[in-house]
This record gives sequence, C-alpha cells and structure tokens, in this order.
Amino acid sequence: MDDRAFRHAMGKFATGVTIITTKLGNDIHGMTANAFMSVSLNPKLVLVSVDHKATMKHYINHSGKFAISFLNQDQKELSAYFAGQMKETREIDFHWFHELPTIKEALVNLVCELHDAVDAGDHTLFIGKVTDLEVRDGEPLAFYEGKYRELVSSERVK
Repeated sequence: MDDRAFRHAMGKFATGVTIITTKLGNDIHGMTANAFMSVSLNPKLVLVSVDHKATMKHYINHSGKFAISFLNQDQKELSAYFAGQMKETREIDFHWFHELPTIKEALVNLVCELHDAVDAGDHTLFIGKVTDLEVRDGEPLAFYEGKYRELVSSERVK
C-alpha cells in the first residue's frame, strides 16, 4: 500500500483536536495534534505522537513537561494557527495552569510530566503522567477525513 492510501484510511478514524503546549526557558511552543490517547488510569498516563521533524519534540525532551488542551467546537482558528496553516504571528493569551501555557476555554486542560518517550517510525510517542486537570462543559472540535466536523447528539436526531 502507498502512503496516500494509508493516510486516507487513517482519516476515517474520527478524533478530537488537541493543542500541545510547553515552555522552555522563556520560549513557549504549541502544536495541534489529533494523535492523542489515554493510556492508563493508575498511574494516570496519556500519549501524544509528535513527528521527529517537529520543533515540539525538542521542547518536550528538554522541558520534561507539557500540557494538552482539548479544543471546543469554536476553536477551529486556534487549531489552524497551531497547525501552521496561518502564516501571521499572533499573540496568544494563554491560560496559565501550573506554570504551563494552556488554551483558554478548552474543554480540558491537562498538565503532564514526561514519563517516557518512545521512537516509533517517523514519530516520537511522548507518554505524560497527568499531574492535574481542569474540565469545562461544551462541545468538542472533531476531525474526520481531513475536515473539522460538528457532532450531532443522537437525541436530537429522533
């Protein structure tokens, strides 16, 4: 199978959208990621997948901590910005949580200490130990077949 067929097949898996953030010295860095999963309840571990070429790999490796924000459906523009799809530089008004930058009004903000890093193909799987979290009500920003989607409750479809 070729790369295009594989990428197309993986796009059939609907995901939420996250922004991964960290701080190294005075530098803040963030990136959009939909390759996120919960790994363990005890200890509380989560995983994000970061391309070897991504600047975020250096930041997480050297800071030893990172935050994950689950975006709400009104945060498409932030997702596009942190995915590098918008070329202008913006001042982001971060929500600071345990000295880490997180996305304001996200559905969830997690702060993590780096637990492990595993190279897997052309990505690094960063496993974080969740040290604290915040949860807000709202609807998630969903991603499917390369496009943002809105979820419809089965209760509304009757």
